[in-house]
Amino acid sequence: MPGIQQLGDARRGKLAGHMIGFGRALRRAGVRIDPSRIALGLEAALLVGVEQRADLQAALESVLVSREQDRLVFRELFDAWFQDPALAQKMLARMLPNAEGRAEPVQRRNRVREALAAPTTLKPAPQDEEVQLDAAMSAGTRERLQQADFNSLGAAEYRLVERLAREKALPVHTYASRRLRPVAQAGASARIHWPGVWRQAARHGGEIPRLPRQVRRARPRPLLVLVDVSGSMERYARLLLAYLHAATRPLVGEGARRDVFAFGTGLTDLTPAFRHADTDVMLAEAGRAIADFAGGTRLGEALTQLRRQHARRLVGRRTLVLLISDGLDTGEPAELDAQLQWLRRHTGALLWLNPLLRFAGYAPLARGAALLDRHADAMLAVHNLQALDELADSLAALLRRLR
Repeated sequence: MPGIQQLGDARRGKLAGHMIGFGRALRRAGVRIDPSRIALGLEAALLVGVEQRADLQAALESVLVSREQDRLVFRELFDAWFQDPALAQKMLARMLPNAEGRAEPVQRRNRVREALAAPTTLKPAPQDEEVQLDAAMSAGTRERLQQADFNSLGAAEYRLVERLAREKALPVHTYASRRLRPVAQAGASARIHWPGVWRQAARHGGEIPRLPRQVRRARPRPLLVLVDVSGSMERYARLLLAYLHAATRPLVGEGARRDVFAFGTGLTDLTPAFRHADTDVMLAEAGRAIADFAGGTRLGEALTQLRRQHARRLVGRRTLVLLISDGLDTGEPAELDAQLQWLRRHTGALLWLNPLLRFAGYAPLARGAALLDRHADAMLAVHNLQALDELADSLAALLRRLR
């Protein structure tokens, strides 16, 4: 049969080898797949047969794909791997001379293009050697990566952008605490530092050359970060966790409080993982701690758990809350509304960082998104490197307005 000749004869083992290669290509493209799924895919192919490509594609997709965001990648890679006749004609046209001009290249997603590329053998880098970015990167490449959406990046580009994101700063405004500190020069309205007055009097025989004064210490605002780790936020969550870990490290050195939680179908405290100085170690420990990664989103239940177990040590009128989510909540709207009211009432500012703002015509029409839009002080974009640059400026302007 034509299909058997095209895909390989299962009785001779060709189909099995082809399926193994296809599974490896899917894994290179970022699709979650293991040997058991590949074996299940081979079994499905033998059950439905290979005469009809549509039936084979549907059978393989049903057993090899577990996440919605991987479906388009799977279909495009299936067409390329199993030699779609139309695609083969396009590739053949590029190889043949054409008097009218050069054929248009086949447009593929970055993940598919990297998966189909021939793998190269790389020499392992020493453990203590710091990963250096390519200094010869062209200005066009840098500009493209600045504008590229995190969800559209290939594997190599994603790792590079993650490294670049760790260099971004996130300044958080300070507030005047109750503790005082002596200063050399201050206005007449500043409080007198009486211990300094007595020391000067003892040092100069009762004379006081100048009146020492003291002012309130400036402290960074406490920071509470809530990161959505559902399936639709998967590629954003890891990169934004790395960005926030590196960007808020100076605040911790200044004595600021930083608490981080991941939420999906439940709530996970990532604050212990964020205490590690190394971002890669933090990401590894966070990955082990999060049990509901790439699942659903029930923000209302997560906030209820936050309120019952951690409210005393987290919330306060000076606390800045960064809630990172696309707003596609599947929980009860009434519970989410009540918990957002509580969170907004007991914190200084609630900022919704939404990657869906990459779409020009985006409007928060979903139930969870509408509630977040109603209660948040502002909604800011976090879908690419340029948005992270603008986040610092927007955050500073917003905090000045909310004072």
